[in-house]
Amino acid sequence: MAAPLPSHILIIGATGNIGKYITNSVVQSRSSFPKITVLTSVATASAKLELLNGWKASGVSIVVGDVTNPADIANAYRSVDTVISCVGRDLLDQQKEWIRLAEESEGVQWFFPSEYGTDVEHASNEAGRPQVRPYFEMWVGMGNFGYQLGGFDIKNKEATVIADGRGQIGFTTMPDTGKAVIAALRHPEASFNKALKVASFVATPNQVLAECEKQTGAKFTVKHIPLAELETFEAQMWKEQNPFAVGPTLRRIWATGGTLYDTWDNQSFGLDSSILESLEVAVQRHVRGETF
Repeated sequence: MAAPLPSHILIIGATGNIGKYITNSVVQSRSSFPKITVLTSVATASAKLELLNGWKASGVSIVVGDVTNPADIANAYRSVDTVISCVGRDLLDQQKEWIRLAEESEGVQWFFPSEYGTDVEHASNEAGRPQVRPYFEMWVGMGNFGYQLGGFDIKNKEATVIADGRGQIGFTTMPDTGKAVIAALRHPEASFNKALKVASFVATPNQVLAECEKQTGAKFTVKHIPLAELETFEAQMWKEQNPFAVGPTLRRIWATGGTLYDTWDNQSFGLDSSILESLEVAVQRHVRGETF
């Protein structure tokens, strides 16, 4: 007999970078889930009123509270059986308290921690584990240190690639992360209490470069960064306690096979490849300037 599907889902961090994609996927699949609630702060309720009102019009309940206040979390848990956390790195440690409160609650049976990117088992260095969520959209952009960490500048037709660009990387796009969460929710017997390894596609940086050049019709100027240079930059940033130090750490993980596995879990919990984005589609969004 199949395990019952969630009947009341609470989403924390719904309006953030990855939260928007996950929440939109849940809302679009609301016929499978009778009740959906979003817990948000007073500031976010005001700053992102249009986004929240759109979900509210689709039948989502909006609850305003302080996620650092245990009483507000416990109150939000009432009648909830599934919690999906989509918070950013500033609140990742807070999840320990949310899980404790979930264990004490009468109804919460399933808690999705905000771990949708690089495997948290990868050690970053002596400073600890990486605490941000990398996706194709994060990898392909130039960011704050693009010319030191890698990325693809569509406007200026420039690319910065780690090493020789031949190493494969397992990519997941943000829209596909939302699809993966839905698949997990719909197949609790296959996903409950498991860390699921998923990918939209596997490609090399050189393949991404070729696709960017194909779609823009232009030849890119390419700079290659030796892995040793990246590692030196990484060590320097951690030594200086730079808040962006996790960036080079993640780039190193990606460049050295840290996103690859012998097998993927996509099929085991109903995440069919036919609904996932391809490299071509992911690059199309980057060329159009769509950011996360």
